[in-house]
Amino acid sequence: MKPHVIIYSRPGCHLCDVAKETIDDAGGGADYTLETVNIENDAGLLKKYKYDIPVITINGVETFKHRVNSNLFKAAIAKATKASHEPLC
Repeated sequence: MKPHVIIYSRPGCHLCDVAKETIDDAGGGADYTLETVNIENDAGLLKKYKYDIPVITINGVETFKHRVNSNLFKAAIAKATKASHEPLC
């Protein structure tokens, strides 16, 4: 199963745009699924992330906040991919 990446953002967020570009530039888009969530559409997310966007989660784990490094993103995807293929026992 591919890692699932979520970018929590909002319209007009410059750092969010930069994070999305960094993730795109890192390549490997076929190795994970990507979802962008507008925090303004959910009161709970808006309260939680209002001052902390972008937040990037990989398989539900907050992995990056505010800025994303392409090399660290690739490493996090590789780690999540490896973890999804390890046996549970």
